[in-house]
Order: sequence, then C-alpha cells, then structure tokens
Amino acid sequence: MNSLEMPVVRTARPAGADALAPEDATTYAGWFACLADPTRVRLLHQVASHPAGITVGELAESLGVGQPTVSHHVRKLADVGFVGVHKDGTSTVVVVNPSCCTGLPQAADVVMGVLTPRPCCPDDLPADVTVRPMSEDDWDAVRRIYGEGIATRTATFATEVPTREALDAQWLPGHRWVAEIDGAVVGWAALSSVSGRDCYRGVAENSVYVADGVRGRGVGKSLLRTQVIAADQDGLWTLQTSIFPENRASIALHHSAGFRTIGVRECIAQLDGQWRDTVFLERRSGR
Repeated sequence: MNSLEMPVVRTARPAGADALAPEDATTYAGWFACLADPTRVRLLHQVASHPAGITVGELAESLGVGQPTVSHHVRKLADVGFVGVHKDGTSTVVVVNPSCCTGLPQAADVVMGVLTPRPCCPDDLPADVTVRPMSEDDWDAVRRIYGEGIATRTATFATEVPTREALDAQWLPGHRWVAEIDGAVVGWAALSSVSGRDCYRGVAENSVYVADGVRGRGVGKSLLRTQVIAADQDGLWTLQTSIFPENRASIALHHSAGFRTIGVRECIAQLDGQWRDTVFLERRSGR
C-alpha cells in the first residue's frame, strides 16, 4: 500500500464478527511495523516538523546518523506513504504526506475501538434518576450545582457562576435538562451554539454538571443520554466538548455516549494562574 487512504470501518456486520476487518488490520499492521524502528520514528517526526520539506543531508545532521541510513529509512517511510521524496537540484528533499497527520491518529482510534460502531448511549440507567426539561423554577438549583462544579477545578475554566441572564442567552432553547432524585434537582445539562454563522447551525457545545454528593450514581449518564437523543432528533449534527485530562470520569462518560477524542489542546487557557490542557471530543449524529 502506498497511500494513507483510510479503510472503511464497517457499520453493519454479522453478529459476533470482529469490528476490524482482516484486510484493514493488515494495512494498519504494515503502518505500525514501519514505525517499529526508533530512528524511523525520530526521522518521521523531524520531517513532519518541516512541512515545507527537509533534505536528507539536514536529516542526517539533525539525527546524528549517516546519510545512507537516513536514505534507507526514508525509502521505508515512502513505501507506506508517510513521506514523499523529490529532487531539488542535487539535494533529495523529504516532505511529509499531509494525510499522515490524520491517518495515523485515526488508525490508532480504529484499533483502540474509538471509531468502531457504538450505540447511541448507555442504557443501564439508574431507576431513581429522572430527567426532564429545565423550568424557570430550576435556576437557583442549576446555578448552585454549577458553582459546585467550579469548586472542583476540574470541570471548567470559569471561576464564578455566570448570571442567570448570561446562561439564558448562551444556552439553546429546548436543550436544557435537569435530573432529579426524590424530587430534588441533582444535575443539569445544556447545549450552547458554537457560532453565529449559519453553516455551523448544527454544531453545539455540551455541558453536563452533577451535584456534589451524588456523583457516580448515574446522574451524568442519564442527562447525557437525554441530551444526545434530543440533539439527534433536532437535527444537530455535531456535539463537541472540552474536558480537563484529569477528569477521567467525564471523558469515559462522553465516550460511552458516542463521543470520540479528537486531540489534546495543550496550554489552551489559564486557571488560577496555571496553564491547563483540555481534551477535545466530538460526537457526530448518525443522521
């Protein structure tokens, strides 16, 4: 294979069949085998760091290895389509295949099951949690729970609870939910538009907050299930969210509802004077 065109992940297959087809597994095995040599990994990294291209001589100097060795590894990388090679005068220039930047991460996602077909969302919901549309009477409880999330320093960059007016202007009508246990509001979920441009009208950012003292009881699971089903029914084609890497429970919860990790945004913003990373996830509607 000499390109990084991604094999199709089968969405319909016989019961009990492997999610990854044998021919796709063979393709990925070839890619990973090509990267089994540490020098080759360093070389690919160096080439990818120079999008305009880098000569074999420059690669040899930067890696501290001989040009014949570099040329050997370049040929191996070119064979699977990770890089392209062309002449510029007497120099051989190596350029990364742009598809490599998405092809390799997607291959890893496929192998790890992130992109395999998965149900809309979990159905093992707690019997004592009820989810309903948010009402005007819920604002105090919703803002209190928001404040409890802020206090954890693992839920949001916000340091103060937004005003009711600000939240009302930010959240999409018809996509505001609260969860109750024994009649008490113990969590909420909402969607916010990511852009005012019409082309992004079907893209929204989700928020899910659970009250202190009831986390781990399936409240977030119940809220997220209701949220994504309603979003699908309303024609929203993409939901996205950013989660602190330390908040593993939230990341796992979103994965269970069909979200996949797109990447890590390093030092995206400061919280309490410290730079923090976030994991960026998105969910695409089956429609």
